[in-house]
Amino acid sequence: MKFSEYQTIKFARRGRVLEVIFNRPEQLNAVNSQLHEELAQVFVDADRDPDSDVIVLTGEGRAFSAGGDIEGMRKKLQGPSTFQKTAREGKQIIFSLLDCEKPIVAKLNGHAMGLGATIALFCDVIFAADTAKIGDPHVRVGLVAGDGGAVIWPQLIGYARAKEFLMTGNVLTAAEAARIGLINHVVAAAELDERVGEFSDRLAAGATNAIRWSKVSANIGLKQLAHSIMDTSLSYEWLSSLSEDHREAVNAFCEKRTPVFTGK
Repeated sequence: MKFSEYQTIKFARRGRVLEVIFNRPEQLNAVNSQLHEELAQVFVDADRDPDSDVIVLTGEGRAFSAGGDIEGMRKKLQGPSTFQKTAREGKQIIFSLLDCEKPIVAKLNGHAMGLGATIALFCDVIFAADTAKIGDPHVRVGLVAGDGGAVIWPQLIGYARAKEFLMTGNVLTAAEAARIGLINHVVAAAELDERVGEFSDRLAAGATNAIRWSKVSANIGLKQLAHSIMDTSLSYEWLSSLSEDHREAVNAFCEKRTPVFTGK
């Protein structure tokens, strides 16, 4: 794809820095089927872009990404046939992030939830506004955190903490996330653009090959781990998408009420 062909992602340039921007601000950059499909391709295209050496990933408007689009989930309740495509794209998102040789800096301008959090955490360096929150609330809608959360959270904060957050869906403030090592930096919202700009410019002015190959080397273990986990975790997510608890959670969200789970 050419950058001009993307419908839910937009792009901006500053020197050798390419900014990739989720562009569904009215929906808090929730990931619908179109954005999911484009996310499976965008990091491949950005890696091949000859006019950039650093990628900054952020969201338009108030949020980085609210995660999966609930209305899209409701449509999937009509049948599981679309999940095969979703699972294939899900793996492509994670592995294209890990395969991208250019450093990717996540700029959390607002909340990052679910898949939004997963994508942010697979970036190389994460800056967050002090007003942002991050979490993986898959279980709150009756789903397994199968899109990569089970891979990356334990590597960043250890298994005990990761399982607590993945099993409860509890959300962290940016300050809490930085304190436990889930993200790198929390800064005042008004200073976020400047701080990320300074850091990305420093990378862009550095020894390009040394920086890229350092990232590639560091990601080898993560890629091996992701290959060993993603098929299983996505399969469990598919199974949970067929559950009565998931159906109840989606219906409750759309009806603006608290879900009543039965464990079925």
